[in-house]
Amino acid sequence: MVRKIRYAVLAIALATAAGGAQAQDFVFGWNPRTGDVWVDQRLGDINDYGYRHRDPFIDEMVVHYGAPRVLVRELLIDRRWAPGDVYYACSIARTLGIPCRNVVEVWDRDHGQGWGAIAKRMGIKPGSAEFHRLKKGFVPSYDRWGRTVVLDADLRRDFPQHGNGSKGGSRGNAGKSSASHGNSGKSSAAQAGGKDKGRSGKSGKGNGKNK
Repeated sequence: MVRKIRYAVLAIALATAAGGAQAQDFVFGWNPRTGDVWVDQRLGDINDYGYRHRDPFIDEMVVHYGAPRVLVRELLIDRRWAPGDVYYACSIARTLGIPCRNVVEVWDRDHGQGWGAIAKRMGIKPGSAEFHRLKKGFVPSYDRWGRTVVLDADLRRDFPQHGNGSKGGSRGNAGKSSASHGNSGKSSAAQAGGKDKGRSGKSGKGNGKNK
């Protein structure tokens, strides 16, 4: 009986470990090497968010980074890309004004060089204005997710309202986030009904147009 119990406990432990390993079983492993410690840390955090909250992550890539939904789902589900790699590929693409698929093809072929080398080769050099725009793009994404972001000294100058490690504008941007997910009408109607029933008719017209 004791031996059976031990086997059962071992089986549960192995299954749990396998589940954790599967959660991080990315096709390229995980080694972004962007050349910026802050960016590397944020991408690692996005891995966790994208894995746990796949739909909001995909919506972010589609609505705010212009990536085709079918491409993002293919990368995450079929090709087992790390969410951090998907995010950075689409972020570089948006910064350069090119399709996300173009950067995906480069990373697919040359991922062994790391993101820093690839971004530099594509025209985003460390310390450049383009790289700064790339870093700034993380903050509104975190705001829309309602996720805490710790800013480095460079970004605190651009986002003083965030303080250090706060959610900053996440509450103020909740309406924008809902709008990006197609829930703006419901959100606006609920707020209008709760705050001022006398103006509910006007709010209804506004919501009809937004849909």
